[in-house]
Amino acid sequence: MGFYDFMGEIPPYSEEPGAIKRLNERHKMLIRPLAAELEGKRVLDLAAHDGRWAYAFAAAGAREVVGIEGRQELIDRFASFPRANLREKVQLKQGDIFDGMAAEHAAGARYDVVGVLGILYHVMDHFRLFQQVRRLQPKLVIVDSEFAVRPGPVIMLVRERTDNPLNAIPQIDGQETALIGIPSFPAMEAMADVLGYSCEWLDWNAVPEARRGPIGDYYRPEGKRRATCLLRPR
Repeated sequence: MGFYDFMGEIPPYSEEPGAIKRLNERHKMLIRPLAAELEGKRVLDLAAHDGRWAYAFAAAGAREVVGIEGRQELIDRFASFPRANLREKVQLKQGDIFDGMAAEHAAGARYDVVGVLGILYHVMDHFRLFQQVRRLQPKLVIVDSEFAVRPGPVIMLVRERTDNPLNAIPQIDGQETALIGIPSFPAMEAMADVLGYSCEWLDWNAVPEARRGPIGDYYRPEGKRRATCLLRPR
């Protein structure tokens, strides 16, 4: 049994069994081992999609989870998640993540944990993002992203459609194609370093090969590869 098996009853996941298997494998690496650090904590989930990770944070013991998501139609899907006692711990706010973080800081908000899950490679302002995260004073930042397999601290520019709910939201009114940046592994480490964070990479090679089918992007040898790092203040 996997954490996200309940999604088999929720469209569009009910039509995408592979997506559920993928989420389950990622949950085993991203959430389950961090349960002790999430227990009783206040969590911010950036680009929260339909609340699937916010819900997992709540189930892992987080006291409160705030998610910021640009697409209201995704937020609306959260109401179909089961276990109202978990949904009550989650507040999803519609808006741009940069504007949202600025508003949280202006209101004096502080978060113990910040999730940067699946959004870093859909933006251009990576350093600005982590600067704003730092202002919220988290003790743990979870970053799951695609990273460019390139030597040195570089950012690879890519265009992507904005009509795909898994892609970037429009950066200007009416924009059909956004410009995004995929940082290299050394670029991520450099940003963490100058902001006073340690950067610990999770070992996805620990996942048995028989379970890697739904998460093949974590094992690409070239181009870009998905990976996860944990940032903690030094």
